[in-house]
Amino acid sequence: MSVLTTEPDAVPGGEEPPDTGERHRLTAVTGLAALSLDAMASVAYGPEAIVLVLAGAGARGLGFTLPVTLAIAALLAVLVASYRQVIAAFPDGGGAYAVARAHLGARTGLVAAASLVLDYVLNVAVAVTAGVAALTSAFPGLYGDRLWLCLAVLALITGVNLRGIVESARAFIVPTAVFVGAIFVLIAVGLFRDHPVSTASAAGHASVVADNATTVGTLLLLKAFASGCAALTGVEAIANAVPSFRVPRTRRAQRAEIALGAVLGLMLIGLSVLIGRFHLQPVAGVTVLAQLADAALGHNAAFYVIQFATMILLALSANTSFGGLPVLLKLLARDDHAPHVFALKADRQVHRHGVLALAVVSAALLVFSGGDTNTLVPMFAIGVFVGFTIAQIGMVRHWRAERGRGWRGKALLNGGGALLTGVAAVVVTASKFTEGAWLIVLALPALVAAFEAVRRAYGRIDERLGLGLLPRAPHRERSLVIVPVSALSRLTSEALTAAASLGDEVRAVSVCAPDPEDRVRARAFARSWRDWDPGVELVLLTPERHGLGRPIAAYVRAVAAAEPGTRVTVLIPEAGPERLWQRLLQNQRGAVVAHAVRRETDAVICRLRFRL
Repeated sequence: MSVLTTEPDAVPGGEEPPDTGERHRLTAVTGLAALSLDAMASVAYGPEAIVLVLAGAGARGLGFTLPVTLAIAALLAVLVASYRQVIAAFPDGGGAYAVARAHLGARTGLVAAASLVLDYVLNVAVAVTAGVAALTSAFPGLYGDRLWLCLAVLALITGVNLRGIVESARAFIVPTAVFVGAIFVLIAVGLFRDHPVSTASAAGHASVVADNATTVGTLLLLKAFASGCAALTGVEAIANAVPSFRVPRTRRAQRAEIALGAVLGLMLIGLSVLIGRFHLQPVAGVTVLAQLADAALGHNAAFYVIQFATMILLALSANTSFGGLPVLLKLLARDDHAPHVFALKADRQVHRHGVLALAVVSAALLVFSGGDTNTLVPMFAIGVFVGFTIAQIGMVRHWRAERGRGWRGKALLNGGGALLTGVAAVVVTASKFTEGAWLIVLALPALVAAFEAVRRAYGRIDERLGLGLLPRAPHRERSLVIVPVSALSRLTSEALTAAASLGDEVRAVSVCAPDPEDRVRARAFARSWRDWDPGVELVLLTPERHGLGRPIAAYVRAVAAAEPGTRVTVLIPEAGPERLWQRLLQNQRGAVVAHAVRRETDAVICRLRFRL
C-alpha cells in the first residue's frame, strides 16, 4: 500500500525551506509600534487619573503624585520582567491565558482569557472615543457627529489590520515616534524650567482641587495607585502576540517588551516630576498633559503638536487590540473554547475572522455608548488587572515547578507583583462598581461560561465523529444523484452530465406548483423532456402548497427511506454570473433548495456553478 503525501520541496543540506511568510511578521521595532500604542497612549490619562484622585486631599495630596507614580513604575518593571519570562516560557503566545492554563488549570485559564478579551474590546472603544473626544475638543462643531467619527476611525484601523500586522505597524511607526519624541522633548525642556512658561490653557477653568482638604490616608493612596495603573494597560499585548514576530520570535518579542517598559516608565516618571515642579493643579475641561505642554513649551505651535499627536495616538492605540486579540482567539479555538474559524489565517499572516469580530463588537460598544468616553472608562482596565494577577500567580507556580537557578527570587518577584495587581483589581472594581464596573463583573463569568459551552459542543461533535478512533474501512455503496431542474437549457445538460459521472443512477426532479397555469407549464415541460430524451428519468413533484425546497427535501427523505443502502446526492445546478452585481438578478432557487435539503435530510449536497 502506498501513501501519497505533499511536502514542501526539500532544501539541499537537509535544512527547512524558508518561511515566505516571515516578511509579513514583526521586527522588534515594528512590534513596538504595532503592539505598544495602548501603553504609550496611556501617559495621556494615567498621570491625570492619579492627580484627580489625590486632588481630593488638596495641595498636600498632590504632593504624593511622584511617590505613587514611582510605585506604579516599580510595578511596571515587575510586569515587564514577568512578561519577558512569559514570552520565553510560552512562545506560542497567549500571555496570561497560556500561563494559567499550564499552571493553574483550564478554568483559571478561561478566566484569564475572558479578562483579556474584555480588556481588548474595551480598549478599542475607549481609545477611539478618547481620540475623537480630543478632536471634538479642538473643533467643537464636530461634537454632534462624534459617533460617526468613531465608526470611521474604527473602519480605518480595521482596514489597515486586514492588510497585515506588518502593514499596520509601518503605518503607525511615524505617529508613535512623533508622540514619544514630543513627550520626551516636553520632559527635557520642562526640567530646565523653574516655573511655568504659560498657563493659558488652564485660564478661566475651575480647579478641581478640594478646598476642604482631607487627610492623605492609605485608602486614598491605594485608590490613586489603582487609578494610575490604567497606564499599564497594554503591557501584556506583546506576550500575547509572540507568533506575530519574525524568527527568532522569542528574542524579538523580549526586546520589544523591554523597550516598551523603559519608554513608558521614563515618560510616566518624567511627567510626574513636572507635575510637582510646576505645582500643577487639575482643572475642569483641560487635560493634565495639555497643562504640562503649556507650562513647559508655551502656548505655541509646539503645544498644538503635542495635542494633535496625543489625539492621533489615542485613536490609533486601538491597534494594540487588533494585534493581540486575534492571536488569543486562535489559541482559544485551538483548545476548542472558541469557534475554529478564528484559527484560520489568511495571507499576510492575518487572522481575518478575529480582526472582523473585534471590529463588529467594538462598533456595537461605540453605538451603545454614543461615542462617549465617560460611559466606557469605568469598565476599562479591570480585565487587564485580573489578567495581570493570574499571570503572576501562574509564573510563581512555573518557577516552583521548574526550580532552576534563582527560582526563589523570581517567584518572590512575581508573587509581589500578583499581590499589587490583585489589590489594584479589587480597589478599581470596588471604586468603579456603581459607575459601570458591575457590567464587567457580570460579563466575565458569562464569557467563561460561553467558552465552556463551546468546548462541550465540540466534545459532542468529536464523539459523534469518532475523532481519535480508527474508523471502519471505506467501502462502495450504490449512489443516486438527484438533480432539481426547471427548464431545458445548457445548464441542465451540464448538470446531468456531472451527475452521471458521480452516481450509478440519476433522477431529475421538478416541482409543479398547484396553480392551473403551473400545471400547464409542467405538462409542457414533461413533453419537452420526452422529446429531448436525455436518458434520465424526470420526476414531477406536485405538492399541495407552494414551495420549492421542502417538496424536494421530502422526496429525498422518501427515497432514503425506501432505499436504505443507497447514498443520495443532490446536485444543484446554478448559473455563475459574469459580474458581481449580476448576482442581484438571480432567483436564488439553488440556495433555497440547498437550505431545505441540508436542514431536513442527510443527503450530500453538491452545488454546480456554470460560469456564464
